[in-house]
Amino acid sequence: MPLLAWIILFTALGGALSAIAASVFLLTPNSARVRVLPHLVSFATGALLGAALLGLLPHAIEGVGIGQIHNIGLALLVGLLIFFVLEKLVLWRHCHAEVCEGHVPVHPGHHGHDHDHGKARDAASASLILIGDGFHNVLDGVLIAAAFMTDIHLGIVTAIAVMTHEIPQEVGDLAILLHGGMSRLKAFTLNTLTSVTSVIGGIAAYFFLGESREVLPYALAIAASSFLYIAVADLIPGLHRRVDPGSGAKQFVCIVLGVAVIYVSHSLAH
Repeated sequence: MPLLAWIILFTALGGALSAIAASVFLLTPNSARVRVLPHLVSFATGALLGAALLGLLPHAIEGVGIGQIHNIGLALLVGLLIFFVLEKLVLWRHCHAEVCEGHVPVHPGHHGHDHDHGKARDAASASLILIGDGFHNVLDGVLIAAAFMTDIHLGIVTAIAVMTHEIPQEVGDLAILLHGGMSRLKAFTLNTLTSVTSVIGGIAAYFFLGESREVLPYALAIAASSFLYIAVADLIPGLHRRVDPGSGAKQFVCIVLGVAVIYVSHSLAH
């Protein structure tokens, strides 16, 4: 089988299987999903932090060498600023006449717009996670293609490793999409389409691998910035809406579990 066919097959297979595994969550009854969803959002927070700090950034630094580490820091900072602007634009898009405090007169004792603005932020987080995850999956495709171009067996192992760490992340992404107000069908469709964008990265790397290797560390840093921004700026403030000790303890455990799953998956990949 031609090398390009191997790359397309395994990038598509990895993306589709991870999305299908995550979509099993959609089959649970609505009452169960309502109970589980907050825990999955906490899990997603840990998974995003783990993927950014334990996976993407170390590989970005390794790619440029210790002498260029400041450039990776700059790329990370630029990425954070980009996603700040993107979130502002997405929030503006979701900002309607009765939602945003910038459009509604504030009346004493009126707090309804706070709830609506929180819903707008959740919707913005869902949109941002699609952007960040799509970008991350394209990079996964680049990594898989690079491995296949080195050795077929290495490519297969790399594709399997990518899929194992994508499954828990896709579960978390799906939770964020549902938390942002999407229907189960829309969340499943968009999550699946985003997952198979790895094919684009694989094909692009096959034809332009020389340039991709030079740019890849900085692209990884920007992908890490998207995950960090979503986790710290969007998800964690949402978790703080519940202030009782019991909820806080459960959130902490789920966050640590998300980090642990990414850590173990990444360790197994090496």
